[in-house]
Amino acid sequence: MKGEPGAVFEALADATRRDVLTLVGRQGPVTATELAAQLPVSRQAVAKHLDALRTAGLVESDKHGRDVRYGLKPGGLEHAGKWMDEVGAAWDRRLAALAKRAGSRKKRP
Repeated sequence: MKGEPGAVFEALADATRRDVLTLVGRQGPVTATELAAQLPVSRQAVAKHLDALRTAGLVESDKHGRDVRYGLKPGGLEHAGKWMDEVGAAWDRRLAALAKRAGSRKKRP
């Protein structure tokens, strides 16, 4: 399920998770404690958000001694991005066909 569009969108549906992901992307690799110092939530809450992001395939963890550091997972958004591209292209085709059809109706006497 990692990296699948549904899991990615579910993980990103939460505003705090989006904030966590943004911070990891800008500062990573970082610990949950370092992130919690920058957010209005507890370290435990950040750890739960990081776990949800890890499960969705958006971040990866690496243990360094007693610390667990989190960084962006390369390609984590790839499947969701491809899905959005496919859906967008399908809508573009539908709208172009509709515009063409509407244009041909205007030309009729």
